[in-house]
Amino acid sequence: MALFSNLSERLNHIFSKLTKRGKLTELEIKEAMREVRIALLEADVNYMVAKNFINNVSAKALGEDVMKSLTPGQMVIKIVKDELTALMSSTNQKLQLSYNPSIIMMCGLQGAGKTTMCGKLGAYLKKSGKKPLLVACDIYRPAAINQLQVVGKQANCEVFERGTQNPVKTAKQAIEHAKKQGFDVVIIDTAGRLHINEELMDELKNIKKEVSPQEILLVVDAMTGQDAVTISESFNKDLDITGVILTKLDGDTRGGAALSIKAITGKPIKFSGVGEKIGDIEPFYPDRIASRILGMGDVLSLIEKAQEAVSEEEAKKLEEKFRENSFTFEDYLVQMENLKKMGGINDILKMIPGAASKLKGVVIDEKQLAVNKAIIQSMTREERLNPEIIKASRRKRIADGSGTSIQQVNQLLKQFEQSKEMMKQLKNNKRGMRGMFGR
Repeated sequence: MALFSNLSERLNHIFSKLTKRGKLTELEIKEAMREVRIALLEADVNYMVAKNFINNVSAKALGEDVMKSLTPGQMVIKIVKDELTALMSSTNQKLQLSYNPSIIMMCGLQGAGKTTMCGKLGAYLKKSGKKPLLVACDIYRPAAINQLQVVGKQANCEVFERGTQNPVKTAKQAIEHAKKQGFDVVIIDTAGRLHINEELMDELKNIKKEVSPQEILLVVDAMTGQDAVTISESFNKDLDITGVILTKLDGDTRGGAALSIKAITGKPIKFSGVGEKIGDIEPFYPDRIASRILGMGDVLSLIEKAQEAVSEEEAKKLEEKFRENSFTFEDYLVQMENLKKMGGINDILKMIPGAASKLKGVVIDEKQLAVNKAIIQSMTREERLNPEIIKASRRKRIADGSGTSIQQVNQLLKQFEQSKEMMKQLKNNKRGMRGMFGR
C-alpha cells in the first residue's frame, strides 16, 4: 500500500460519480461532501480539521460559479485540491539558513527516527552546497552518539561529540567549532524520551535559550496518526517549533497526520522521510501531495527524481537511440538501474497523471525486473546489441545461464520487440516524440 492510498481511493470513487453528471444539484454536492468527511475521518484526520475543511469546500462548491458551470464536477475537484493544499500550508516552507552558521535544533520522542533524520538532513543540505556539522546532544539513550556517527559517515558529514557532558555545553562548543572550521549549518540531535515529560522539555528549553536556533524541527512518525498531531501540539506549546519532519510517510496509507498538523499547530511540515536510505528525504510540497491524493499524479517530483538519476548527457543519448530506433538490451540494463535510483516502479507510475485510475488494482511485480536483468546478463555482448541473432539454441543457453525458462526468455524478447515497434511509431509521430522528450 502507498502513501494516502486509502483516502485517495475513496475520494476518487466519490468524485468519479460527480464528474459523470452534467449539472449538479445542491443535494448531490451535500451528499458528496458528507462522503468526503467520512473518508477524511477514516484517514485519521482530526475531527475539527475535517469539519472546517468540509465547511470551506461546501461554501465554495455551492457558489454560483460552480452550480452554473458546464463542468461542475471538475470545478468541485479543483476546489477540493486547493483546500487540501491550503490545509497543508499552500507552498513548500524552506529552511531559514541566512545565518553563518545557521542552527537547526532537532527534537522528538524516541522511536520517531530523529537521529537518522539528522543524517538525512545533513546529506540533503550537503547536496545543495552546504557544509553541515552534526552535533550529538543525546547523552541518555544507549548508543545514540554512536548511531549519529554511523549516519554521519553515510551522509559524509562530520559529527561533533563530547561524550556524556552537559548537552547545553556540548551545543555551545559545537557552534564555536563550526565557526572556526567553516561549517555553515549546525544540526543538533537532542535527547528524546518515550513520552513527553517536564525533564525533557526543560533540557530542550535550555538548549534553545543558549544557542538561539533559527530552526526547531520536530520529527514525528506519520504512522502514529493523531498521536503525531498531539505530540506536535505539545512540543509547539513549549518550544515554539518552526516546522515538522514526518518520518515513515511512505508507509502511511491514511495520511491523517500530514493533513492535520498544520491546521492544529499553525506550523508547516517542511520535510518527509520516504524510505530507509540516507537519501530518502524530500521537501514537503502541499500542492504535489494534494495532486497525488486526488489521483492527478505528481509530474514535478517525477522530473526531479529523473534528473537526479539520469544525467543530461545520458538523457540526450537515450533520446537519440529512441529516434534512431537503435535501443539495445545494454540500454535496457542502464534504464533498469536508473529506475532503481528513482525508487520503485509502482511509486513512479503513481506520479504519472491518470496512471492511478488506469492501473487501479494493478501492482507491477518488481521481481520480474530482476528476472529480466538476469536473462540479459546471461546474453553475450553481441546478443545484447543484436537480439535478432538469438535463435533456439542461444535461447536455451541464456535460459540455463539465468536459471529461467525458455518461455521467460521468449517473453522478454517479445516485449523488447514490442517496445521497439512503439518507438518506431513515436518516431513517425513528431508530437509523440516531443511529448516524450520535450519540456
